[in-house]
Amino acid sequence: MPSYPVEVVALLVSSRHAFEGRPADGPRPDPEPASRERVTVRAGLGLAGDRYFNHPAHRQAAVTVFDAGSLDHLAGALGLPAAPDPHLTRRNITLRGFEVDGLARGTVFCLDSGDGPVRFRAHRPAHPCAWMDVVLAPGAFRGLRSRGGIRCEPLDDGLLRLGSASLSVLS
Repeated sequence: MPSYPVEVVALLVSSRHAFEGRPADGPRPDPEPASRERVTVRAGLGLAGDRYFNHPAHRQAAVTVFDAGSLDHLAGALGLPAAPDPHLTRRNITLRGFEVDGLARGTVFCLDSGDGPVRFRAHRPAHPCAWMDVVLAPGAFRGLRSRGGIRCEPLDDGLLRLGSASLSVLS
């Protein structure tokens, strides 16, 4: 089972959807800060407190895992002075050190940030939306195609924290 050192660079839990309405009007503010130092993962349900937690229609897409390298690529492609803040993508877990977009549908992988392993099953790509041009930079929507992350189903209860972690591909 291959294992990779990664860094959890951003965690996001939002109780409501921020990208509603017209992008020109800007995102809706979160009622509380969405950025987290740690998140509680519940098997088959998602991240505690998140808007997709325990929603039957989102069970296989309850958690979105994103590669911070996609933002580095975007910054270079668009000539930005720095990579955008990963929280602006509204992805739940942002990692540095592994290209999550390369995970095949059905792949089971494990993240461990020091509190024990948490398994996820990769399902479908998390396609970027037109909002990316508003919240990141003009051209981000197109620039993040095939680099928007992967929607996953959590298979274990557990805790994930910011900082050093390991990712293992199980199947």
